[in-house]
Amino acid sequence: MTSLAAHEPSAPTPVQSAVAIRGLTHRYPKSQRPALDGVDLDIPAGTMFGILGPNGGGKSTLFRIMTTLLRPTAGSVAIFDADVLTRPALVRRYLGVVFQSPSLDDELSVAENMRHQGHLYGLAGRELTERASVLLTTFGLAQRVRDRAGTLSGGLKRRVEIAKALLHRPRLLVLDEPTSGLDPTVRQDLWRCLTELRDRDGMTIVL
Repeated sequence: MTSLAAHEPSAPTPVQSAVAIRGLTHRYPKSQRPALDGVDLDIPAGTMFGILGPNGGGKSTLFRIMTTLLRPTAGSVAIFDADVLTRPALVRRYLGVVFQSPSLDDELSVAENMRHQGHLYGLAGRELTERASVLLTTFGLAQRVRDRAGTLSGGLKRRVEIAKALLHRPRLLVLDEPTSGLDPTVRQDLWRCLTELRDRDGMTIVL
């Protein structure tokens, strides 16, 4: 007699959370109301997730806590099960971060900006050169490697910023208003690049 259990569907494999937030609260000194008040949030790995809200809604505060730049008043944030307060160095290894304000050195070339970013993560030599070359080609920057960053358009600068953030092969890419100030065509190109990172590489992207 065939066992009934043999015909039962197996339980689905649980999806790992790239970001797990529990009871997150933050209050700035002298503020009458908290910037974040008991936030609970799970972001599944391998997804593109947008955090929307008005100015002053707490988005940047959440961004800073997730990236270990700000200690919360209460609650917890874990990036791939690594707590941002107790294991910040590991969290930073998991993260690629693109800030709203440009972080490129305008006086350095595109290649030099990439090289200095790589050094921050212990990359050097052939490994760094090859990774930078692949990323710059992917983002359509192969012909601009010798150009000073200050001569690039806003859209090209944003592409260099993302290429920099991906040098150490992060598991989670966090972008703070990445399309701010970009024209519609450049925005479409950027969305296309981000979608490819999610679909091809399984990267988690939070905007």
